[in-house]
Amino acid sequence: VFQGRILAQRLVGQETRYEVEVKTPYRHRFPLVAREYVWVPNTCSCPPLRTGREYLLMARRHVNYERTLNRILLQDNGYARPWTPREGRLVREAARHC
Repeated sequence: VFQGRILAQRLVGQETRYEVEVKTPYRHRFPLVAREYVWVPNTCSCPPLRTGREYLLMARRHVNYERTLNRILLQDNGYARPWTPREGRLVREAARHC
């Protein structure tokens, strides 16, 4: 779970790749750097993310069977909400209990 700003969007084959500036990592099981690519396995913009806006994203690490692909994946039904101070407060509170 992290707060990030969408910097760019690009369609790559049947997927969408977002370049994201990681603002605040709240809960992560793998290291995040200041800029990451977040992949969505469709081209329909589901979930809808707009360039220049900040979101609270809950994504997972995807490593393929051959271990040749290691990326951050935001599934169609993944958690992607516009970031608000309230969302940030709720996530910080939840992180203390998890």
